[in-house]
Amino acid sequence: MSQRSWSAEDASLPVAIEVLRRGPLSRAELARRLQLTRGSLSRLSAPLLQSGILREVGEHNDGRVGRPTQLLDVDADASTFVGIKLREREVVVALTNLRGQILRSLAAPLEGGDPAAVVASIADQVERIRGDRSPSAIGIGLGALVRDRSHVVRAPFLGWHDVPLARLVTEATGIPTLLDNDVLAFTEYEHWFGEGRDDLRFAVVSLGVGTGFGLVANGALVTADDYGIGLVGHWPIDPSGPMCPDGHRGCATSLLNSDFVARRASDALGETLDYDAVLRLAAEGQPAARRIVDEAGRGLGRLIAAICNLTLPQHVILAGEGVGLAHVAGDAIHEGIRADRDPRATTPPIVVTSGDNTEWCRGAAALAIQAYVQGRLHDAPAKT
Repeated sequence: MSQRSWSAEDASLPVAIEVLRRGPLSRAELARRLQLTRGSLSRLSAPLLQSGILREVGEHNDGRVGRPTQLLDVDADASTFVGIKLREREVVVALTNLRGQILRSLAAPLEGGDPAAVVASIADQVERIRGDRSPSAIGIGLGALVRDRSHVVRAPFLGWHDVPLARLVTEATGIPTLLDNDVLAFTEYEHWFGEGRDDLRFAVVSLGVGTGFGLVANGALVTADDYGIGLVGHWPIDPSGPMCPDGHRGCATSLLNSDFVARRASDALGETLDYDAVLRLAAEGQPAARRIVDEAGRGLGRLIAAICNLTLPQHVILAGEGVGLAHVAGDAIHEGIRADRDPRATTPPIVVTSGDNTEWCRGAAALAIQAYVQGRLHDAPAKT
């Protein structure tokens, strides 16, 4: 990578990106995936090998008679990126390689939501985590409505309206920066490097203080100007369920929001409980906690059933700090799915991620990696 920059105008770019996402690959497999003839692949890969973007990394023997084939790969550690998850009271930062694999991470508290203070904290953490590396780009994911991967239109958890966050961070760090809604960014990571990289269709459902939804269809991320408002939170699940702050009875927010689950259990048991404590009590068989958690699980199952009925995903990926629900209420989730699915329908595999905040950093880094390899980064201004 250091010998030659990735270029959007380069006809070889699809070859390089395919190897980045799925490598190491044999030439035969690469040609099959891209529907190229052997001659076309040789012509396109030759300059990539010459420049060092691709390299031969070993041999593969498929059991056929003849010489083993050479595998092609990228040098994933030649470039580094910073992925940031911006939370209400915390900034989580990770340094990744070109495949979004985390090299190191750290977290620091945020003192309030003043944009200048948040940007200063981000710059401090980037300086700490980069060490002797020179990151090619920074990606930021946050629960917000974002425009053009640069501008925070609205971030209620920070009290932000119309904040040019990408420009401010670029100016503070001297590193090109872009940002997007955190669920969208996470979905991009899963699309390029994760569980969904071989799927034409897959869905992401995030659980926690909000409910998020990401979708890849026909091999492309589904997005629009309204992405980031939190629309899936309004999805009706149980007409007799509790009411959310927007006046919707039994919507995804009212049933799945981790704060609401904790509040209902606290009211029922007469003591202040957090979400993890409620899940723990439910797992131990405490009747009120068990009922509340199972209601949330059935609600999640019905939401998954609706997603499957409407989008036919090959995988459903559960993410976010609230995914413990999937472990404690697994039976209830599948009960909810069965309630709204044709018995002849096959439910796709449901992948439960760790719920660790560094997962969101990989998503943010994926934004930066995509922009870097697709030639969409602009030169950063000098650090001020």
